[in-house]
Amino acid sequence: MDTGFDRLPPHNIEAEQSVLGSLLIDRDAIIRVASYLKADDFYVSANATVYRAIQDLYNRREPTDFVTLSDELERRGTLEDIGGVGYLSSLLSAVPTAVHVEYYGRIVERTATLRRLIDAGTSIVGIGYQDNVDTEDALDSAEQVLFQVSQHRTTKDFQSIHDVIDRFFDQLEYLQNNRDELVGVPSGFTDLDRLTGGLQRSDLVIVAARPSMGKTAFALGVAYGAAVQHGRTVGIFSLEMSAEQLVQRLLSTESGIDSHKIRLGNIDDREWEEISRAFGRLSEAKIFIDDSASAGIMDIRSKARRLQAEQGLDLVIVDYLQLMSGRRSENRVQEISEISRGLKGLARELNVPVVALSQLSRAVESRSDHRPLLSDLRDSGAIEQDADIVMFIYREEKYDEHSDRKGIAELIVAKHRNGPVDTVNLRFFEATARFADLELYRAEYDEA
Repeated sequence: MDTGFDRLPPHNIEAEQSVLGSLLIDRDAIIRVASYLKADDFYVSANATVYRAIQDLYNRREPTDFVTLSDELERRGTLEDIGGVGYLSSLLSAVPTAVHVEYYGRIVERTATLRRLIDAGTSIVGIGYQDNVDTEDALDSAEQVLFQVSQHRTTKDFQSIHDVIDRFFDQLEYLQNNRDELVGVPSGFTDLDRLTGGLQRSDLVIVAARPSMGKTAFALGVAYGAAVQHGRTVGIFSLEMSAEQLVQRLLSTESGIDSHKIRLGNIDDREWEEISRAFGRLSEAKIFIDDSASAGIMDIRSKARRLQAEQGLDLVIVDYLQLMSGRRSENRVQEISEISRGLKGLARELNVPVVALSQLSRAVESRSDHRPLLSDLRDSGAIEQDADIVMFIYREEKYDEHSDRKGIAELIVAKHRNGPVDTVNLRFFEATARFADLELYRAEYDEA
């Protein structure tokens, strides 16, 4: 059988030269290809060198014509390596106009993807030939290789600080001009977003509490804020509750009707109208729920990759960490440590925030002050170590029925790797299992 491995890899030199010629003709043509076309997409190394130089000139807001490009390559000592000014002249004559630059760029991108697919196949063959490899690890590694191809994200190598600074400067400039816009994914809670700047990409956020404090309700509030209020795509992995139970809670949140009444179907005509409107609004939200009761880190990673590829993904929520199954380990602490590291790895791989709910140990109950501490995280100190943010939910009324803080929940940000720690006060509505900004809904709660 002819596998084709003895042939040259897919490439199109004419398309590469047409892209570069277009960029020399029209300085602004790079705007139409820069978002998807990278220097390592070019098959010919000389073309990759020229494209990289054009990118740098454009980023410095300098002209990208024949003269400036020749000078740039000369200063870098690569002009003769790419074929000298004669080669640059040939690029100028490759196309008469830059109008089709995006079409040429897509050809270059497509052939680069095919080359990466060939490389991925070779890598997967190597994985299969490894001695004593764990089957689940092998499948996960193979899937990750293919996922990187589908996302045009090859394994990262060293990055020059120059490139990182360029990207960071662009981000800083954007934020300077859009001061009211959050850096991260909005949680839907104003004071929390003010403290964190939103949920940051690649962050693992642990939300921990004792039972019945409202962990799931808070997580659904975050999902609601991100998806319904801000149009983001949210994937929820619910190991404790079914998809129907989560939707019932979201309906209660959206309609303002007691969740117990919805569960029993004990609603009047006015409430039915509210629920119907809530159905309509929620059905438009980009919330995707997986309620597999025994999901492990590999299951979640595989499904999250697929969701990102098919729908795009802005936020992952896992409810909750201790219900996840890990590989058979010597003890539960080691197993939880592996799960925690896996969730952090997922956040980095997909470049999205991962919010994972977690139980707290019973040590909280034995103290006079029941507010949680980092040492109360159950089963493993690795959870605290892996997390970028650790939040605790604390409601005094659960311990003191005469408390003057009824209906108030403390969201204690006990760890914040890249920012300050503080406590955010939220209002909690028991009937609808809903958290809300304290000041915004003060009047609503008092009336209730």
